Formats: sequence, structure tokens, C-alpha cells
Amino acid sequence: MSGEEQQLAEAVRRACIRAVLDGYQQAAISGLCHEGAFEAGVDAIRMLDLEVLLRQHDGRET
Repeated sequence: MSGEEQQLAEAVRRACIRAVLDGYQQAAISGLCHEGAFEAGVDAIRMLDLEVLLRQHDGRET
């Protein structure tokens, strides 16, 4: 894996972790049970805008 590919993969991993933690936390604060909050976290990953992530990685957007 090239250095560029490695950086992109790490950026995707960070974005997924941030999304799942934020989604879970917001759902738990809203009163969802553990399972519901987990599903909300997974849905947050599904809703990630990958085009924005790629533009940020390419330096075209901050």
C-alpha cells in the first residue's frame, strides 16, 4: 500500500470512528437503549459523505 493510500485509509477509519461514537452518544442521550444507540452509530457511518472525505483528503476542502 502506498503512503497516499495509507493516509486515505486512516482518514476513512478516523471518520468512521468519529461517526459511530457521535451517533451512539447522541442516541444514548436521547434515551435509546444500548442496541438502539448502536444501530444509530452504525447508521451514522452509512451516512458519511465520502465525497467530502475525499475532497478533504485531496486538500480541496478544509
